[in-house]
Amino acid sequence: MLARVLGKGTPPADHASPAESADPQEVPLTAAPADPESQRCGYVAIVGKPNVGKSTLLNALVGQKVSITSRKAQTTRHRITGMRTVGPTQFVFVDTPGFQTRHGNALNRALNKTVLGAVNDVDLILFVVEAGQFNLADAKVLSLLPANVPVMLVANKFDLVHRRGDLAPWLRSMQERHPFAEFVPMSAKAAKDIERLFGICEKYLPQQPWMHDPDDLTDRSERFMASEMVREKLFRLTGDELPYTSTVIIDKFEEEGSLKRIAATIVVEREGHKGMVIGEKGEKLKRIGTEARQELEKLWDCKVFLELWVKVRSGWADDDARVRSFGYE
Repeated sequence: MLARVLGKGTPPADHASPAESADPQEVPLTAAPADPESQRCGYVAIVGKPNVGKSTLLNALVGQKVSITSRKAQTTRHRITGMRTVGPTQFVFVDTPGFQTRHGNALNRALNKTVLGAVNDVDLILFVVEAGQFNLADAKVLSLLPANVPVMLVANKFDLVHRRGDLAPWLRSMQERHPFAEFVPMSAKAAKDIERLFGICEKYLPQQPWMHDPDDLTDRSERFMASEMVREKLFRLTGDELPYTSTVIIDKFEEEGSLKRIAATIVVEREGHKGMVIGEKGEKLKRIGTEARQELEKLWDCKVFLELWVKVRSGWADDDARVRSFGYE
């Protein structure tokens, strides 16, 4: 099932997110009732520290990849909205960047502003943690959550916990930290857990007509998705060598029948970073382009011509004006 993308062909408001890589899980969709009075619809924010699995969870809930993933912290940089209509209920999920506490540069200030903006105007919050774990980064995110919105404790990667009995004292300590509305142990990679999560979340959403067409999966433009896909491959293929401050700008996005022509610039902060991205004889850059192109062709079910360039913009991540010009709120 291909995403129906809203705002096709319009410039992106933002650009490029965490955790492990996983294919979206298929959750069966039931026929939607025609009577708007029986419909439910609401916003569900997915929050947590960097690299805890938020984007993997969003993709599984939507049933298709709408938010990029990598093992590099702070992969998600924007408020990514993914929709899924299941029976009479339309879920509008909002993925957020992991809240940054280590560095206070302009980029991180923009990302943290995105997190704070997302959690104050939703019907339900999914607070994602690793099952049995809780540290200062988790505590920082938890302290930001509003008191008037129900919060569900999602213990992700539950399948990796070997002694389930050890979770009882952990759960008691978590309940002392916050009056969670629900506790959901799960794995974002398990289809049965995803289906169960839909049923748990449903009752927290208000009865009201759907806000989107039932076939819509994201409100992000194809131009935005192209920049994200290139950035995902950049992060995955350069590992920890390249600072996460690298970004991707779409310079050209044209359509010729079933062909999409895209030109993009990978922006880095130092000349040495440029060499990391290009690689020996250009092999690294070629692989980034090839893998991004293949994934975009799979996403859109069409041919894609992708051209990549690499430019140095020294200190851009600590320049408020440059951060905004690159699409960060």
